[in-house]
Amino acid sequence: MIEIQTLATGSTGNAYYVTDGVTPILIECGISFKKIQRKLNYQTTDIAACLVTHEHKDHCAGLSGVLKAGIRCYMSPGTKDAIGINHHRIKSVENKKQFTIGTWTILPFDVQHDVAEPFGFLLVNQEGEKLLFATDTYYIKYRFSGITHLMIECNYCQSVLDLNEQTGRIHPSMRKRVMQSHFSMENVLEFLKANDLSKLQEIWLLHLSDTNSDEFLIRQEVARATGKLIHIP
Repeated sequence: MIEIQTLATGSTGNAYYVTDGVTPILIECGISFKKIQRKLNYQTTDIAACLVTHEHKDHCAGLSGVLKAGIRCYMSPGTKDAIGINHHRIKSVENKKQFTIGTWTILPFDVQHDVAEPFGFLLVNQEGEKLLFATDTYYIKYRFSGITHLMIECNYCQSVLDLNEQTGRIHPSMRKRVMQSHFSMENVLEFLKANDLSKLQEIWLLHLSDTNSDEFLIRQEVARATGKLIHIP
């Protein structure tokens, strides 16, 4: 059974602990490994790997510490080059080519963000449970069937972002950048509508903006659209 723990989420750092009861992994290491250890009560020796979606510091700031701890880190070739760290535990994986880590079969797929080669990940365990992870993207062009666990960015609400620009709280260029690099509540709802949710057990809505989102509205709208268990860490 898949268990998920949010260690950090948002622009100050992202890190998530995922296990199927056999193979624990990290997704993202945007906080220091010492903080990761503390949040996991120092139960980190069995972590098999870390998946990194892209090179922004809030997703990879703790990479050196994770590598030093003996944990292999998987990312796209573009992300590896952009980070600029050469280490034997950094493993490049190709877009839409499956690989295995312990009891997980993992499929990386391309997403849309203002970085070198960002990935989302589809993780499938030996029980057939499917976890989809996607963050820092304004659009997902693929469709997925049989997802049981969904971890997806819901960074902003279009109405809140527009109001913030109109009132001068954010610059028009920032509004444009957010819309071209992050997932809105509206796009999340479209993504949910376009995918097979028949086996979906829970939704984790990640990376909410402090200024451009409305947590109550997001929870209300996603619950109305899906009727599923929703976590907003």
